[in-house]
Amino acid sequence: MQYRRLGKAGVQVSALSLGSWVTFGQQISDDVAADLMKTAYDKGVNFFDNAEAYAGGRSETVMGNILHRMEWPRDTFLVSSKVFWGGSLPNQEGLSRKHVMEACNKTLKRLQVDYLDLYFCHRPDPNTPIEETARAMSDLIHQGKVLYWGTSEWSAQEIAQAHAVARECHLVPPTMEQPMYNLFGRFRFEKEYARLYSEYGMGTTIWSPLASGLLTGKHKGGPQEGTRATLKDYDWLKNQIEREGKEKAEKVEKLAVIAKDIGLSLAVFSVAWCLKNPHVSTVILGASKIEQLTENLQAVEAQEKLTPDVMKQVDEIVGI
Repeated sequence: MQYRRLGKAGVQVSALSLGSWVTFGQQISDDVAADLMKTAYDKGVNFFDNAEAYAGGRSETVMGNILHRMEWPRDTFLVSSKVFWGGSLPNQEGLSRKHVMEACNKTLKRLQVDYLDLYFCHRPDPNTPIEETARAMSDLIHQGKVLYWGTSEWSAQEIAQAHAVARECHLVPPTMEQPMYNLFGRFRFEKEYARLYSEYGMGTTIWSPLASGLLTGKHKGGPQEGTRATLKDYDWLKNQIEREGKEKAEKVEKLAVIAKDIGLSLAVFSVAWCLKNPHVSTVILGASKIEQLTENLQAVEAQEKLTPDVMKQVDEIVGI
C-alpha cells in the first residue's frame, strides 16, 4: 500500500480506502461487511469512510460493531463521517450548529469511537451562514471529537469562503474536500479546484472512481441485476447509468482496449488513473464482494503501467 498526506496536513491516508455507501447496512450482510473491512485493513488500507445518511445511520452502526469486534489499535486506522441528511424533521438536516453538534454525537455512538478522524459537511447549506458551520466544526475539534473537518461537493468559491471566514474569526479551517472524480468527471477536480491545492493545501478523498460502475464495463447492456443501480430507492442511479451508458459506450470500449493492452482490467485501470493525479490523497473504493475489493486494490501497483503515452491516449479519448 502507498500512503499520502492529506493535503498539507501531517496525517497520512492510504492511497486506497474503503467506503460504505449503499453497501453497509443495505446491500450486503454484516458478515460480508466485516470481511471487506478486514481484507482492506490487512492489505494496508487505513481509512474507512461513512456518513450519517448512509442507510439512515445503519451503515455507521454496522461499521462501529465491526471496529469494536476487530479491536484494531486506534492509531492504526482513520474513520470518517459526513453531516447533512440526518432526518426529515426541522433541525435534523443541514449544517446548523444544532444539527452539526447533535449529528456528531450520534455518529460517535454508532461508530463506537471517541473521536472522528475526518468529519465532512456532506453538501453546502444555503440556509446556514458558513461562519456558523465553520465555528461548530472548529469547536468539535477543540472538544477533541473531530481531528480534521472538511467539505464534500462544495464549489471552489464556497471552500474559499470557508477559509476566509476561518482566518477572519480565528477558527480551524477545512482540511479536505470529498468530490466525485473519475475519467468521465474531471472538470471540477482538475480545473475549478486548481488554485485550492496550492493556496490552501487542500487534501481530497475522492469518490466514484468507476463512475457508478460505467468504468467496469459491466453496464454495457444497461444496469446489471445485483448492482446498486437496481436497489430499491436508487432509480435515479439506474436512470443515470442507462443515460450515460449509451452516451459513453464508445469511450468505454476504447478505454477497455488500452487497459487490456497493458494487462489491466478496466476497473483497475480507472482507479489507477485517479491515483496518478498528485492532488488525490485517497481513492474511496466501494465493494460488495471480496473479489471485487481485492482486484481494485491492485491499482496501487498498476500506476506504473500508466505511462505518459498511455495518459495522453486517455486524454484524447475522454477529454476534460
